Amino acid sequence: MSASSTLPPFDPADPLGIDDLLDAEDLAVRDTVRSWAADRVLPHIAGWYESGELPGIRELARELGSIGALGMSLSGYGCAGASAVQYGLACLELEAADSGIRSLVSVQGSLAMYAIHRFGSEEQKQRWLPRMAAGEVIGCFGLTEPDHGSDPASMRTHAKRDGGDWVLNGRKMWITNGSVAGVAVVWAQTEDGIRGFAVPTDTPGFSAPEIKHKWSLRASVTSELVLDDVRLPADAVLPGVTGLRGPLSCLSHARYGIVWGAMGAARSCLEAAVDYAKSREQFGRPIGGFQLTQAKLADMAVELHKGILLAHHLGRRMDAGRLRPEQVSFGKLNNVREAIEICRTARTILGANGISLEYPVMRHATNLESVLTYEGTVEMHQLVLGKALTGLDAFR
Repeated sequence: MSASSTLPPFDPADPLGIDDLLDAEDLAVRDTVRSWAADRVLPHIAGWYESGELPGIRELARELGSIGALGMSLSGYGCAGASAVQYGLACLELEAADSGIRSLVSVQGSLAMYAIHRFGSEEQKQRWLPRMAAGEVIGCFGLTEPDHGSDPASMRTHAKRDGGDWVLNGRKMWITNGSVAGVAVVWAQTEDGIRGFAVPTDTPGFSAPEIKHKWSLRASVTSELVLDDVRLPADAVLPGVTGLRGPLSCLSHARYGIVWGAMGAARSCLEAAVDYAKSREQFGRPIGGFQLTQAKLADMAVELHKGILLAHHLGRRMDAGRLRPEQVSFGKLNNVREAIEICRTARTILGANGISLEYPVMRHATNLESVLTYEGTVEMHQLVLGKALTGLDAFR
């Protein structure tokens, strides 16, 4: 018997056999999230995107809580305590449906819940985390400002002591989940440095007008946060951190999810391109039989599965407690950039149909334009890696 006869068949959906790296629990998590997205998102997402709405977001949040997808890599307080790889697999499946859905989960779990879990008091954890894990309370994360994105150290939002209270004033911009959140984790300048605050959104002076007229992440709630003399008790401050280390560590955790999520959008576009190439005929034959089309598909598959391998490697490092922020920047920079290129190439294969919402390609491509720049632009991640490689700081 030849050695080749014992080899497993080639799987076009998993050409490198990456599934062999996953255990039964990993696969169960992936399949659960994939099934949920197929049932609750995919039949409706084109309409949501076209209308620029995410109807029923609170119901969706509760459903995501019921399958353990919110704060899933955190432990205790009703969280699933899943591995980093399992969280990444969930992000991939969610973004294969739509980046807006993955953003809902990322902001809830990796930003708002993570900040409270890591830096909050026990009282804050008990108050917020169980309900957020169940999807009963939606959270948002207020860091970016209208004039300060890549330079959060220059934020103008400030918190001042007034007797035993804190009084917050300022504005935050491009805040996912803002207008539907029950709690906002807001970062502000204080006399002691940058501090985080758990702000109940029904506090007088807090408002979150929704941002419209977006051509990206249309099936996602995006808001401005306005803080006008928002008075909070002393125990609203997150006691576990002072300075930029707090919000930046949260962003690193969220960026890790993006490393996986971007590959979900890319996978969806590759699948659409393969299916289309096998059925679309020109010059009397399927276009998938032409060399140029096959070259495109091959290159797309190579970059997709290289990106998934990279995400898996970073996940194992995170599970081992060995993942550095520079390595997250490596993954975010590569995978989002390659995912956009895969989407653009898929659009060329689909031709004019590539811009139609009957196919997922243009929706993913426009969504990824936001993913490319939020939680660190391409240039910022290049400079993170540049500094790590040279030891020289080129940020200023």
